[in-house]
Amino acid sequence: EEAMGKIYIALKNFEKKTKGGDVKATAQADVDFHDAIYQASNNPKLVNMLNNLRGQMYRYRVEYLKDQGIYPRLMEEHKRIYEGLKHRDKETVVEIVSCHVMNQEIVIKNMNYVFLCAPVADNTEYLKALKPVIRSSCILTDVGSTKCDIHEKVTELGLEENFIGGHPMTGSEKTGYAHSRRILIENAYYVLTPTSRISKEAVERYRDFIASLKALPLVLDYRTHDYVTAGISHLPHIIASSLVNLVRDSDTEDGIMKLVAAGGFKDITRIASSSPEMWEQICMANRKNISSILNDYIQSLTRIRQQLDCGEAGAVYRLFESSRDYRDSLPAKGSGPIQPAYEIYCDMVDEAGGIATLATILASNQINLKNIGIVHSREFIEAVLRIEFYDEHALRQAIDILRKYRYVIYER
Repeated sequence: EEAMGKIYIALKNFEKKTKGGDVKATAQADVDFHDAIYQASNNPKLVNMLNNLRGQMYRYRVEYLKDQGIYPRLMEEHKRIYEGLKHRDKETVVEIVSCHVMNQEIVIKNMNYVFLCAPVADNTEYLKALKPVIRSSCILTDVGSTKCDIHEKVTELGLEENFIGGHPMTGSEKTGYAHSRRILIENAYYVLTPTSRISKEAVERYRDFIASLKALPLVLDYRTHDYVTAGISHLPHIIASSLVNLVRDSDTEDGIMKLVAAGGFKDITRIASSSPEMWEQICMANRKNISSILNDYIQSLTRIRQQLDCGEAGAVYRLFESSRDYRDSLPAKGSGPIQPAYEIYCDMVDEAGGIATLATILASNQINLKNIGIVHSREFIEAVLRIEFYDEHALRQAIDILRKYRYVIYER
């Protein structure tokens, strides 16, 4: 009776909104109506009856919409939503999330996994709202770059038997739905930080789920995670941003530094284009670890300055030698917290149509370019033309094809 009562209420609300002629309100009521039927179908006692009534209900819905003269407009609304998703229109997606989402509380109660994907400071606030809603077997997780704060909040709220922290170590300096990619987490490390009280079975279930997405699950203690990411992700972002600001503040009056910085300098400071809001929250959440490793880095810079001042050429040589050897030993496969740029460099004679010819060769082989341009500042770059792709598969294809056409390609 309760389940059928919810369907009846949703149906009456649907009729009311339809008569009002508001297409968006009707679309929301339409979603609620579908959801009420879906939720009732989870009740074993209602399955057979609903299987018989489901078709009748949906036919009634269409006929009622047609009678009210709103069916074509509602179909246009659904088509607009579909096209917005298809073309990744940011405004449409935001509207869908705010206006066309199902009843969140009802949906969450039946979820096996709940992902918190907001900025790190916001994720901890959502835990309070989720505690009375999720079921006991639900795995609650997040995708934030820091873990100590949210684990402390989980402990405070008594959610330790549900929580497994998550950090997919991939992404780019770009933000928003428009920059999402279907294969974003494939072959990327996905760090899991389970609490001490969650069952091993739940951890294995979640680990298998992450592996099924073609990511590479890696289980760590949450404190270890924050120390590691402070060094390999958070500190590099601070260094890149402070270096960009240093060049800006030190530039000549006519901006010569900015003019010639488009090559190697722009590459090594690419991550300085990241979201200020996101990185403010990350740095505040992990400030103790960042401060500690930043202090070590400052001491390292101080030693280098002293060696330069004293003319210790051997020490400077060992600096570059040891860093080169360690960097060359880093694994080529897999993905860390800083997404690589899928790019190659190509020699090209300065002649009309050269770039267009190369682009046509790639396009005829269904290879999409993310960016292409002449490198004017080539102090640390071998070639003239820089070509960037969306993923490694396109990169490898392009290298093979261009070399067949006798182009000289440099990989980095």
